Amino acid sequence: MNTFLYGVLPYIALTMLIGGTIIRYVYFERGWTTKSSEFLAKRDLEWANNFFHVGLFMALGGHFVGICVPKFVTEAAGTNEHAYHMIALAGGIPAAILFLGGFLLLLKRRFAGSARLAVNTSSMDRWLYLALLLTLVSGTAATIQNIPGAFDYRETISPWFRSVLMLQPDVRLMADVPVMFQFHVFMGMVVAIVFPFTRLVHCLSLPFEYFLRRDIIYRRK
Repeated sequence: MNTFLYGVLPYIALTMLIGGTIIRYVYFERGWTTKSSEFLAKRDLEWANNFFHVGLFMALGGHFVGICVPKFVTEAAGTNEHAYHMIALAGGIPAAILFLGGFLLLLKRRFAGSARLAVNTSSMDRWLYLALLLTLVSGTAATIQNIPGAFDYRETISPWFRSVLMLQPDVRLMADVPVMFQFHVFMGMVVAIVFPFTRLVHCLSLPFEYFLRRDIIYRRK
């Protein structure tokens, strides 16, 4: 099972993520959208949406540095393990609060807000929300659990991830990783697998023209 989870499943997830996204764009481009619901219920969207996306970008930046940048690089730059851990917590905890908090507000808006949203929520949307919720909760729990700094993921998860990218997965690195971190990694792969079939594909559109286009005016009822 360890070999499957950390030596096979990552490549299934990468294949689904890349191949599925290409197929979705080429053959089902008309469905390439966020399925925006702002016109259905706008009042609770602004703060929740901003919190969620700011937390998302902070989390992505933290994950990139923590996973893709080898430990010896930060140490060569003069950042020892304690200093790095403090910096990671200083960025990770606010990111978790914004990311998870914004997502919970979005869930409240969709499932406990306007009835219009309920009938415009597909089955795939519901599975997506569940996968994202479990990913965010496990990531937040792992961060809080590791506040004392007893576990150094840059000696286990990070080199494992890089070994996967180099097509030489070292599954032994994940054997003694705490369960919460393992679950977070697993849910990350689940999100990658369902990504091409959900509204998440819109993040690849890079809609820079959004900041330049004129506002769309909706008349009140």
